[in-house]
Amino acid sequence: MASSAFANGLADAATQAGASVAMPSDSLAVPVDSRRVRHAPSEPAGIVLSAHDIATVLALRFHVGLEEAERIGRAVIDAARREALSPMLLLAVIAVESGFDRHALSEAGAVGLMQVLPSQHKDRVRHAAQLWDTDTNVSVGSSILHEYLTAADGDLNGALVRYSGGARGYPARVTTRLNQIEVAFRGRPPTVSINENAAKY
Repeated sequence: MASSAFANGLADAATQAGASVAMPSDSLAVPVDSRRVRHAPSEPAGIVLSAHDIATVLALRFHVGLEEAERIGRAVIDAARREALSPMLLLAVIAVESGFDRHALSEAGAVGLMQVLPSQHKDRVRHAAQLWDTDTNVSVGSSILHEYLTAADGDLNGALVRYSGGARGYPARVTTRLNQIEVAFRGRPPTVSINENAAKY
């Protein structure tokens, strides 16, 4: 969970904005099993996230509605635990893919938060309509990303290039969002450059 001072600051900001945000009584740690995916990203030191932390930051910093932010927070924490991935990485991919819009639909037919292509992943979802569901979309998208990380022997850049279908500059865009998300959770200005951050993850 973010520091109590930062969490209290978020609650104060929400109150000033007219929103109602209940602060959690406990937090949920999401460790990354580095034996499962070598070089998989882990959380920066001192940051332990809960679904509520994610929801609060999404609502206040990224203008996601509170109800949807809560759904995304829970889906990300569940998927991160199951796939041994960083919640911040999943949030960065979602930010780049859909801007946290679960109704996003690409010209190629990619659906939802993590822009999953139903035609390419029929083994993971029976009906394309299921991908409009937040939990299903994040679960399927994170499973695909985990598979690509494993196939790339833990090379995040390689996995991201494959996830994007080879989109130019995609890993750099995810890294930029990752840096912004880390800053939002730390509640302070960035202390590393994008290139240093890319190397870290």
